[in-house]
Amino acid sequence: MNDIVPRELISLADDEGNSVTVNVLGRDPRWSAGLEAEIVVETPFVSGRVDLALYTLRLESWADALNRLDAGEDVAWMEMSRGPSIFIQLTGERDCPEVIVEDESGSMVTVRVPLVPPDGWIADHKERLQQVMKYWVPLLSV
Repeated sequence: MNDIVPRELISLADDEGNSVTVNVLGRDPRWSAGLEAEIVVETPFVSGRVDLALYTLRLESWADALNRLDAGEDVAWMEMSRGPSIFIQLTGERDCPEVIVEDESGSMVTVRVPLVPPDGWIADHKERLQQVMKYWVPLLSV
């Protein structure tokens, strides 16, 4: 049996030192249907993190976003909810993919991170999501 707990839901990085990750930290002790998570942005210019709540419906919406990315569409994940949002533009302002992290309800800060993910990154993220859901969702109460 694989004893490694899947924690990295999103890991987008390039050779320039730019990255955006979403890490599952564990079950939320205040909410039995939720997970504590964080969005971490690291670039040579700016770095930061913001707390994030994950739950089954939000993970399922990430699956939908990955399918739309696979079809060549830009996506907004968690845009209409409280807390931070993540936007992925396949061709951003600098003619490369961009990840935009917006924290309007908290810090009111938006960070735009241009990066070129490796080939196969969407399939990799579908696998990451599958592993996160397989491990964490059964631990959550409805």
